[in-house]
Amino acid sequence: MQILLIGAVACMAALILSAWLMTFARWFPIKGIDETFLVDYKTMIRAHIDYALMALFNLGFYGIGIDLPVFACWCVAIGGFTNPTVFVVAAFDPDFWNKTKWKVYSAISFIITTIGFVGVGISLLQHAL
Repeated sequence: MQILLIGAVACMAALILSAWLMTFARWFPIKGIDETFLVDYKTMIRAHIDYALMALFNLGFYGIGIDLPVFACWCVAIGGFTNPTVFVVAAFDPDFWNKTKWKVYSAISFIITTIGFVGVGISLLQHAL
């Protein structure tokens, strides 16, 4: 279950890095770079929020004190980081949603995350009953 802590720390690091990136892009815009570098600021905000939520899920699942399936924990930690990363890539690539490789990446990430959350949810229900 310690993988949940590692996943939380990874998400928190990405959260802080995205905050600094967005702050500098707004406060200190560099002509010719910021217009082509961070092309979709709103999508970057989505990534930022998603990293925060996923860090909280990782910490919450770890902190409940119930032994959770290791495979589900790995899926939550991996998916919790890769899902927001979809938004990061989309924020830098204006044609992101039309590229097959990113569609496949997004689908795999979503499947891994779903497996993890379903596994944790089943474990929580079993513990409650």
